[in-house]
Amino acid sequence: MSQQRTPARRVLMAGVALAALGACNEPFDFDLRDNANGFDTSRAVQDLPGRPRPDDRGIISYPNYQVVVAQQDDTIRGIAIRLGLDANELATYNGIEPDVILRRDEIIALPQRVAEPSAATGAVTGQPLDVSAIATGALDRADATNTVTTTPLDPASPVTTPIAAPAPAAPAGAEPIRHQVVRGETVFAISRLYNVPVRSIAEWNGLDAEFTVREGQFLLIPQAGAVLVAAAPQEVTAPGVGTQTPVPPSAAAPLPAETPSVPLPASATPDTPDIGATTPASSSDARFSRPVEGSIIRAYAPGRNEGIDIGAPTGTNVKAADAGSVAAVTNNTSGVAIVVIKHSDGLLTVYTNIDSLTVSKGDTVTRGQTIGKVRAGDPSYLHFEVRRGLQSVDPADYLP
Repeated sequence: MSQQRTPARRVLMAGVALAALGACNEPFDFDLRDNANGFDTSRAVQDLPGRPRPDDRGIISYPNYQVVVAQQDDTIRGIAIRLGLDANELATYNGIEPDVILRRDEIIALPQRVAEPSAATGAVTGQPLDVSAIATGALDRADATNTVTTTPLDPASPVTTPIAAPAPAAPAGAEPIRHQVVRGETVFAISRLYNVPVRSIAEWNGLDAEFTVREGQFLLIPQAGAVLVAAAPQEVTAPGVGTQTPVPPSAAAPLPAETPSVPLPASATPDTPDIGATTPASSSDARFSRPVEGSIIRAYAPGRNEGIDIGAPTGTNVKAADAGSVAAVTNNTSGVAIVVIKHSDGLLTVYTNIDSLTVSKGDTVTRGQTIGKVRAGDPSYLHFEVRRGLQSVDPADYLP
């Protein structure tokens, strides 16, 4: 009998798996770049909630604002038609043209509230159904009895009291901060501003692989759900209370008499070195070579400066710190070039405040190869970062 029930069990479990996949709102992601690069989003990522699921219109509603999650091939005009809004007003509010095709999962902020998500609009208002547990229980009961029993039900009594519709469920967790991008900002700067990993901001806002943002764009910044616990009050004492002050030696005995020191004999004059001889350059075992020569005018400070700023004259050649491949060439919102080079041990070097680029994405570079020139500025400098995945490290630990 157990052999005859095995095909039925397999068919039912396959149906459960398909139903579970069908209930997923997001496509299956084959992108393994983070695993291949060894990116570590650290403990902070584990403490951040995931973005709530929008309703069928794409709306996520918070107490202080509403946003729309763009669907495939969506435009501002299409969203405005779907929600009954003015397309030009919605486009101006988000700093984008009405007919530009949006990225899937891109966040669009609403200038005014629309109808709240509810069960009628496809919002999730209750606990998700555990399909696997229900199926397993049904199979266990079928195995125990191998029979199906039906029980007739009494007719339902008419409803005389109207049942109130359930209130729409508010998204779990703290309300995200809604940040509007200003000119010159990058995702890395916003990440440092709120102390939130770059990857979390990218996932919540549907950013592309180069973390491109535009002036006027609204971003949702997730907040950790941990609650700070106030420390126990410390007892405050008056200065000196509870501390034994040592007695100085001079209070117990007079200081010894001073003895004049004997002058040292004159040392012999060293031989004059031969300045015509060539001194061989000292070799360095540092992991990277310096991309430009100059003094550090701004040191590494996690959370405020994720790299170092090296002062150098305008037009100075910027060189690759080591051999590798150009992983990205992009610009920030001010048009300043950013070059990212990936090296054999998984480390990344980042160069910005440069122009006159001589490399493109996908190029292979050698140690010391020129990749561009220092951009004009007052002062002029190169911004240089070393990253292990998305986590910055102090470049001084890797330079001679």
